[in-house]
Amino acid sequence: MGDALAVEEQRSILSTHSCNPEPDTITKLVKRCRALIIRLLPVEVEISDISDATSSIITPEVIKSFAQAGGDFGEAVPFCLLRAKATFTRDAYANPADYDENLVRAVAAEVLARRIVHNLNVDRLESVMSTRYRYRESDGDTSAPTSALETAIDQHCTIFLSSSEAQHVVNSLWRGDWVQRNNENMDIDYVPYEKTESNGFWDHMNPERMAVPRYQSFFRVVMWFVFLFVYSQSVQSPLDTIDPERNWNPYEIILYIMAFSFLLEETVKMFKIIRIAPKPLATIGFWTVVTFLTDGLLLSAFALRVAGLSLEHNRDKDAQMLHFRSFQVLACVAPLIWMRILTVFDGYKTVGTLQVVVARMLRESTIFFILLAIMAVGFVQSLYALDAADGETGGGGIVVNNLIQALLGSPDFESPSERFGYPFGLIIFYTWNFVSSIILVNVLIALFGSAYSDITENETEEYLLFFAHKTVDLIRAPDSFVYPAPFNLIEAIFIAPLEWFLPKEWYITINRYVMTTIFFVPLSLIALFESQISHSRNRRLRAYFAGPAPDEDGDPKIEDPECEDDEGGIITTVKFEELVKTFPNTALTESAVVHREIKAVRDQLDRLEKLLKNGENGDKSQ
Repeated sequence: MGDALAVEEQRSILSTHSCNPEPDTITKLVKRCRALIIRLLPVEVEISDISDATSSIITPEVIKSFAQAGGDFGEAVPFCLLRAKATFTRDAYANPADYDENLVRAVAAEVLARRIVHNLNVDRLESVMSTRYRYRESDGDTSAPTSALETAIDQHCTIFLSSSEAQHVVNSLWRGDWVQRNNENMDIDYVPYEKTESNGFWDHMNPERMAVPRYQSFFRVVMWFVFLFVYSQSVQSPLDTIDPERNWNPYEIILYIMAFSFLLEETVKMFKIIRIAPKPLATIGFWTVVTFLTDGLLLSAFALRVAGLSLEHNRDKDAQMLHFRSFQVLACVAPLIWMRILTVFDGYKTVGTLQVVVARMLRESTIFFILLAIMAVGFVQSLYALDAADGETGGGGIVVNNLIQALLGSPDFESPSERFGYPFGLIIFYTWNFVSSIILVNVLIALFGSAYSDITENETEEYLLFFAHKTVDLIRAPDSFVYPAPFNLIEAIFIAPLEWFLPKEWYITINRYVMTTIFFVPLSLIALFESQISHSRNRRLRAYFAGPAPDEDGDPKIEDPECEDDEGGIITTVKFEELVKTFPNTALTESAVVHREIKAVRDQLDRLEKLLKNGENGDKSQ
């Protein structure tokens, strides 16, 4: 274990927080890591030989060498290894002939990063995992700053993020033990929250605690239930109760205000992430797409409603038709809104894994829809041409409808015979049914099965990655004072403009007073939870809200319990060290143990030869 603590030995007296390496330095360190990995793996090996905990390739000596590769910037080595993984993955897709070799090297880089972080003390994790670095991109530009934790999430590094050290960091961010602080470069740092262990109620009555991912998530869930209630009331009012004056319904007003606030929140967050993230598209998750679809439909319904209200009174029929269309669009939003209830229970492993499976299936189905679109264009053109052969056109909608019905398992074989020219229309329609129902649908089923098996084989790792992504996504966009929707409208209208001309201290004070007033109830509940429940020694309370007791938290150590002062005497006179001396070293493979033993025997033989030579020389001199 001592050999693997090279990061601690090689660490500079100054942390990388205070002497952050330049982008060129990080780029050179990434190239050094690549060169070392290529030297370590010049040929292809099995991935299991790399990822296995007792790997004969990733040995403690190898880990020590990589940890020492960073020199004074040893804390940046895990980040550089993850960047090296990204370059190997890129090379694998760019050069299919060496795909397997580069894929193995990418896995090796991730495993090495995990092993190095595993050997760190807990107090070094904050610096290693959260320090943001810049590097030179392939076009020579400087990248956006990113940390080891963020780049691991962007690259879907399940091996790295499923480690206990990475989860310690994620859980610290989730609980608010570590909080984000904005620096002068419009960037963020993660620092320990100084009042974590305080039992005072007013010590935790801090508006900045609204930025903690756990509390953000709970608050947004409550607001979503409120939004769901308002939406349900809006669609419960049928059109036959339309006000002759065409005035707004109170629930409509609240609904569209909340919808606009959700859209504004998501747009601002995406704008900030795009500006600071090296791979903005990698930060877009399944629920981001669902949110934009929901808000887009709601704004479409709002636009139709406003268009209907803007018409003159002599066009009441047109106004009612627009209102009717608005109501129809609004009704179509229901599945997307109710789908978000899954996020309430994604803290449970089963539900979280289910979300990962669904997201992966939708991503894999892209291949199916590309093939379907290419094939459908040809069949639509063929049937449309057959329909126009008799000089009559206008059957485009009928063609598309028939093809979609056939795809969904309800083909209409009479229309092709009657409209599209017997027997050619029927032949084309039969061919479409065969291609879509038998070939393409089975391709989709195979893709879904592959996605499902990939997730379930690594269910725990995938869920831990999902949880890490959810946590970091809530705090990745820099924001000193978080106003969750719909209260972000208050910030946008009344608070944000003050930042342009007020002194910084005044602006912070105004934010604190406004947030304390608006969020007094949730802040009081947070303060009560953190001061009385979170640090309670009551086993039932802690069992319900999870988390170890205060004296049990920290870096776990394997120690033998001391019994010297126990009135019952000691357990046994045989010492703990004597008991474990005969245990095998399961951290090494059998071949590695054999190599060590052979090396030890060689060293002894070398010493024996030297002694014999010295003895012979002494005899000759006599």
